[in-house]
Amino acid sequence: MSERIFNEGILSGRVAFVTGGGTGITGGVARAFAESGASVALVSRKMDHLQPAADAINEAGGKALAVTADVRQPEEVEKAVAQTIEHFGKIDIVVNGAAGNFLCNAEQLSPNGFGTVVDIDLKGTFNVCRATFAQLKEHRGQILNISATLHYLGTPMQLHVSAAKAGVDALTRNLAVEWGRYGIRVNGIAPGPIEDTEGMKRLVPEMFRAHLRKNIPLGRFGRIADIEKAAVFICSDAASFINGHVLVVDGGQWLAGNRIAG
Repeated sequence: MSERIFNEGILSGRVAFVTGGGTGITGGVARAFAESGASVALVSRKMDHLQPAADAINEAGGKALAVTADVRQPEEVEKAVAQTIEHFGKIDIVVNGAAGNFLCNAEQLSPNGFGTVVDIDLKGTFNVCRATFAQLKEHRGQILNISATLHYLGTPMQLHVSAAKAGVDALTRNLAVEWGRYGIRVNGIAPGPIEDTEGMKRLVPEMFRAHLRKNIPLGRFGRIADIEKAAVFICSDAASFINGHVLVVDGGQWLAGNRIAG
C-alpha cells in the first residue's frame, strides 16, 4: 500500500497463509498484510514466482516465507501448512487467491479445461480451508476468498470461471455458518476489472477497454491497491462482526451492467 490509511501494525501478530501470493492481486494483498504487521507465507506452484516476492517483503522489513504447493493436491497443501507453522508458529489468516482463467466459448470448452479451473479455484479453496481448519479454530482465525463478479449477470467466454467462483461464494457462506461457532470468520472479495494485473492484459483486449470503463459508474478501472485496502480492512478487528459476506470492489460495474442499454 503506497499510502497509509490504517493504523500502523493493524495486523501485527497475525500470520497469513496466502495462496497465489507471489503475483497479481494476492501478491499485493500479501505485501499489504506485511506492511500492516502480519507475517506472510506465500504459496504457489512455482518457486520462481514466490521467492522474489518473499525477498522483496523481507528486504522492506516484513516477514515472508515462500512455500511451494499445488492447491489441487491436498497432501501438498498439508505440507505447506506444516512448513508455515514450523516457521511462524501458527496460521490465523487464510487468503485463497490461487486461480486459473482463459477465454473460451462454452461450445468449445473441453471437459478438461472446465475441470482444471474448477479444480484450482473451487476445489483448491476447499483443500486450503480444510487443511488450515485446526489452526483457524485454535486461533479464532479467518478466511478471505478472492472471488469475482463474472457470475452475477453472466459473462461470455467465462463459463468455467463463473461456475468455479459461484462455488467459491457458496463455500464462503456455508463455512461462515458452520465455522462461526469456533470464532472463525469467512468472507470474500469480488474484484471487478483491475487494470494492473496480468489477467486484465490477457483477458480484456485493448479495443474493448474504453467501452468497459464507460460502464463503470466511478469512471475508472480498479487497481490492485483497491483490493489490498479492502483485504486489510476485512481481515482486521475493524470487521470483527462481518461474517459470510462477499465484498464487491468494482466501482459499481456489475450494477451498471444490469441497466437496459440505450
